[in-house]
Amino acid sequence: MMQFFIPLRKIPTVTQQEHRISTTGGKKRIHDTAELRTVRQLFRDHLARHRPEAPMGGPVELFVVWCYPATKTHPAGTWKTTKPDTDNLIKLVKDEMTRLGFWLDDAQVCMELNAKCYDRISGVSFRIQSMAERFGPMEGGAADGNP
Repeated sequence: MMQFFIPLRKIPTVTQQEHRISTTGGKKRIHDTAELRTVRQLFRDHLARHRPEAPMGGPVELFVVWCYPATKTHPAGTWKTTKPDTDNLIKLVKDEMTRLGFWLDDAQVCMELNAKCYDRISGVSFRIQSMAERFGPMEGGAADGNP
């Protein structure tokens, strides 16, 4: 298991979905905006400090908590229920973790908890674990009551 926290003064609001489409010679081309490239690089730089020596194999559990700065109206320990959506936040991060070699393919992430809250310190908390280490081999299947 690996666990780490990336302190960020401000959680980026730019998400993976914010591409631009241009047409050149009748062909559509998708490209990242300058802001999206900057956010990608920010996460790449922070995540690179924590990458494992070798990519994880097999099924992976990923637990991520996005900690936004607490305010008077949103005190520490309360959930953030406004945009951006957690599914939009995680895609860019998982793509960068794949590029950095945390695992071979983000399809290996079989169990994911992605939460957002307000806290005294803003940033992103990560816990990554092999599901085989945590649960052992899966027998029968989830329909049989196995997690």
